[in-house]
Amino acid sequence: MKPTTLTCIILTAVFAVLATPIRTAAQGDEGHTRYQVTNLGALSGATYAYGATLNNRGWVKGESGVVPGSYPVPTHAAVWRNGVITDLGTLDGPSSGIDWVQKNDGGRIVVLSQTANTDPNNEDFCNFAFNTDLTCLGAVWQHGVLTALPTLGGYNAYPGGFNNRGQIVGAAETSTQDPNCIAPQVLDYQAVIWGPKPGQIRALPPFHRDSVGVALDINEKGQVVGVSGDCAPYGQAVAHAVLWQHGRPFHLGSLGGHNGTIPFVINNRGEVVGFSDLGDEVTTHAFLWTKQNHMHDLGTLPGDVFSSASGINDKGQVVGGSCDASGNCRDFLRDDGVMRDLNTLVCPGTSLYLTGNGIAGPDINDRGEITGQGYDPNTGDTPAFLAVPTRHCEAGSSGPSTGQKVILPQSVRDQLQQRKGFGRFGLGH
Repeated sequence: MKPTTLTCIILTAVFAVLATPIRTAAQGDEGHTRYQVTNLGALSGATYAYGATLNNRGWVKGESGVVPGSYPVPTHAAVWRNGVITDLGTLDGPSSGIDWVQKNDGGRIVVLSQTANTDPNNEDFCNFAFNTDLTCLGAVWQHGVLTALPTLGGYNAYPGGFNNRGQIVGAAETSTQDPNCIAPQVLDYQAVIWGPKPGQIRALPPFHRDSVGVALDINEKGQVVGVSGDCAPYGQAVAHAVLWQHGRPFHLGSLGGHNGTIPFVINNRGEVVGFSDLGDEVTTHAFLWTKQNHMHDLGTLPGDVFSSASGINDKGQVVGGSCDASGNCRDFLRDDGVMRDLNTLVCPGTSLYLTGNGIAGPDINDRGEITGQGYDPNTGDTPAFLAVPTRHCEAGSSGPSTGQKVILPQSVRDQLQQRKGFGRFGLGH
């Protein structure tokens, strides 16, 4: 090759580089998927609601207050379809709700509900804010009717995930009175799979020498994640994070802590997310577990000290909440290995701040749609939201979405603190 030819090639390459616009960090952010956020509201008259999960049809499932006022208030499980909210009712008790991821795309929805029956052991198994002396059960809602799920002989049960094979996981009490139970728990309970046929229930063994278990999610392959430990109130039996494969429990490990690792969700690739205590037994971070790399610390958003991953889709996108030391929380999206404040990706035109309320949302489906709970600083309301991905924000949107961190009112921070842990009100953490 002649020197003059080589020189021409080099100069051409240089001019091509110089002609290419320099991609700043801000321009890089503009290249990311943005989100149009819709305030889904709450049931009539209420100011509190959250979206706990959503399926690939875009159905948002969660709960809503049923009276005016901020949390805690009596709640009912609810579903938002095409922007319309439906009250799913209760099993004759005052309150119901949905806490865990449900990826079932059919017309059935799994609900946790209080009953009208007094618990003879006064265990407060499901930790509702009101009428704590009542029993609670899982139930399947279909065509406006709730059908209770069976227990293993005890009084209470707590449902978790629901796949498209008609399998529901959760925990159900047995009839065994365990003298070693931590009060107020009296009866043993086991991780279970309900279905796929009506009335079917099968217990999953706890890990090693543990006595009780809780199943939290199930994928389409039948892989189940949850926890097991000694008999304690639901939400405190968290000695071991467990993956059940073919009915056998395997320990998922931790980020260094001994009793604070909870795997919330498993996708169809077998990837698991949740939270885990670090070695100091105080700091808690979101994690991603894979068969190849085991448990990986996802860290927190800048300036925060706590994080929890509450949703993962089959593309590997992870969502969760990240909080500072004062309890100011915000939703995050982890995509392509990078964790971002979801608020920085929201299109202008919404007054909602996406507050990252721990285990009960946010969640993400395979279309990249996200649901959770927001805070409206203009009204003080904390409604459910739906965030739909878009490459271009709608024209004419007003009200800039700066993504600037919001200092939340104490009432909202208290709510997030309660929902940060395992169980409806942060038990076990």
